[in-house]
Amino acid sequence: MTDKETYFIRISDERRPGIYGIGECALFRGLSADDTPDYEDMLAQVCADISRQGLTAFVPSDSSSIRFGAESALADLRNGGRRLLWPGRWTRGEIAIPINGLIWMGSHDRMLARIDEKIEAGFRCIKLKIGGIRFDEELNLINHIRERYAPEELELRLDANGSFTPSDALCNLRALAPYGIHSIEQPIKAGQTEAMAEICRKSPIPVALDEELIGCRDTKSKIALLDSIKPQYIILKPSLCGGFAASEEWAALACERGIGWWATSALESDIGLNAIAQWCGSMNTKIPQGLGTGRLYVNNIASPLRQIGDGLRYDPEGVWELPEMEWK
Repeated sequence: MTDKETYFIRISDERRPGIYGIGECALFRGLSADDTPDYEDMLAQVCADISRQGLTAFVPSDSSSIRFGAESALADLRNGGRRLLWPGRWTRGEIAIPINGLIWMGSHDRMLARIDEKIEAGFRCIKLKIGGIRFDEELNLINHIRERYAPEELELRLDANGSFTPSDALCNLRALAPYGIHSIEQPIKAGQTEAMAEICRKSPIPVALDEELIGCRDTKSKIALLDSIKPQYIILKPSLCGGFAASEEWAALACERGIGWWATSALESDIGLNAIAQWCGSMNTKIPQGLGTGRLYVNNIASPLRQIGDGLRYDPEGVWELPEMEWK
């Protein structure tokens, strides 16, 4: 990827001139369930509905990224339009949200260099994307990590992005098990419910569902998915799995079943990342979250978000610098 298309929604109240809430409708082309040709029409309709109904407007649940953006903008406006959606200890700068260091796919040498950089920066939880190079090379890389850092020193999460097949998944997972892996996300492609359930039942490594959650909208479907697959973890990406209200429902249903969860950003700008981080802060999460800082972007929005070591912080003295945009 060299660029990412996104949309912003701004909501104001004529009774409070100069105050507005802003949210990011973080459409992820090729991955979002709402990646459809009429996306802008849906967004325009939601804006019209909010204008007509006010702060209690209903945002359609079948449009995940639009719901994510609208919920963010409405929460921002309700709290005075200061980009404080869920004010609390995190937004006051009192605590940091622990995050994992993400290692992108690449050559063996490049991935190894990136791992060393993350560890030197203070990370004690690393998420390694696998499936981009030969599996034996990846095993060699993981072995190298474990020769230097024991599991109690460094938590290692893997994300296969569906790169295993149902026939080779368990064999690969058994090969990975001796290295003290915390969990592996989406070992096979989403939509293979029976195969995934078998993998979760037999895997020596805890399995986390990620893409499997995308497009699963109603409560009945969520319950059916969790009860049939029985994963050890689920990964919540609010912009992809229904917004914040839907993510809270996912989290509650998971907790009822003894399933763990953490949240992950999905290449949002700092507008969207700020919303996810504040939501995480309000949920009192303890384990490392998958919250990137958007440093991939050369034109990200300047914000009070600060990455210090392996923690994401909010600087109360920091300033938002929102670009001038032509609003439709």
